[in-house]
Amino acid sequence: MNRPALEVADVVRQYGAAYLTRYGSTLSPEQHHALRAIAVCRTAALGGHATQCDQCGHVEITYNSCGNRHCPKCPGRAQAAWLAAREAELLDVPYVHVVFTLPHSLSPLTLQNPRVLYNLLFQAVAETLLTVARDPRHLGAEIGFLAVRHTWGQTLHPHPHLHGVVPGGGLSPDGAQWRACRPTFFLPVRVLSRVFRRRFLTRLRQAYTAGALTLEGRCHPLTAHARWQQFLSPLQATEWVVYAKPPAGGPGQVLKYLARYTHRVAIANRRLGALADGRVTFRWKDYAHGNRQRLMTLDAVEFLRRFLLHILPAGFQRLRHYGLLANRNRQVKLERCRELLQQPMRPTPPMSSDPTPAPAPDQPAPVCPACQRGRMCWVQTLHLQPELFVRWMQPPGWDTS
Repeated sequence: MNRPALEVADVVRQYGAAYLTRYGSTLSPEQHHALRAIAVCRTAALGGHATQCDQCGHVEITYNSCGNRHCPKCPGRAQAAWLAAREAELLDVPYVHVVFTLPHSLSPLTLQNPRVLYNLLFQAVAETLLTVARDPRHLGAEIGFLAVRHTWGQTLHPHPHLHGVVPGGGLSPDGAQWRACRPTFFLPVRVLSRVFRRRFLTRLRQAYTAGALTLEGRCHPLTAHARWQQFLSPLQATEWVVYAKPPAGGPGQVLKYLARYTHRVAIANRRLGALADGRVTFRWKDYAHGNRQRLMTLDAVEFLRRFLLHILPAGFQRLRHYGLLANRNRQVKLERCRELLQQPMRPTPPMSSDPTPAPAPDQPAPVCPACQRGRMCWVQTLHLQPELFVRWMQPPGWDTS
């Protein structure tokens, strides 16, 4: 795969120091760690290995990845492993894609309380889907789904929302039937929206009463009970955005569809266009005007500020499974679903504790890109260079090839 001409790491190395000068005092440990990890990813700082062609002598150096889940260069391997594990869980039924979005006025609160608010988002969405689907007036079944949390819009402004991918049906309450939803209809979106709003606001009030919310800066006035009630009032009156649409194709296509959401970071390197005179230009999709491709140019420090708004709290799980797909009873429930649907069991892939397994011993070495005849063979291990960790903005001559 060809390396993009411009990467987020290039912006970090050149303007990370300026960003820290302006915002360093407000940076969380997770944001600081992500910033440094992105800067040193696939550079000499992390070590690597050298390979040489056994025919023409061509040498290539490969540096190690940082493995940070917010790094635009690192989601590929984790994504592939995760999707391989999910393949055994697919049912041969239509799937539905649902999206639940928090109102924009909640963004300041989510930025100050990411762990609390995002957990509330997951809980409210799970309760909404499971409750409405269980209602005999709608589907009358126990469903299962995968939920993925995203926090960004196309221009990197805060836009907290949750994607759910749901099999189009579920088990009857007694487990004796598979109840499929209608081909073009899953659950009533307006009902989902209002139940979601009620569930989220109920839990938000509980968090406020328990003193679980940080209210500083622009949120400090909300410490007054009257202002808090005034803040909630329009949220209770607005329709919250929920929509549902079917992913294209069958189970095989569902996996590819999932891959677009599961391990995505705030902005991919391929969207970056230029870095010049302290400004970053990137492409974005204007959903409000027919998905038109547009360009946006930001000050480099502002670009980094927006990017780092979307760093997750340490240990926060952005992918979660519910209902039939919940971890504790997934295998038993899926077996019952397949039995009712008369579908064969899919083999469960073996689990490995090694996130970066070595290639099989009999796997042939890659072909030399220079002569196209020889094989690239390992010749040297390149060790970590800790001294480069403290110089994580790119000094002249730092090798990042």
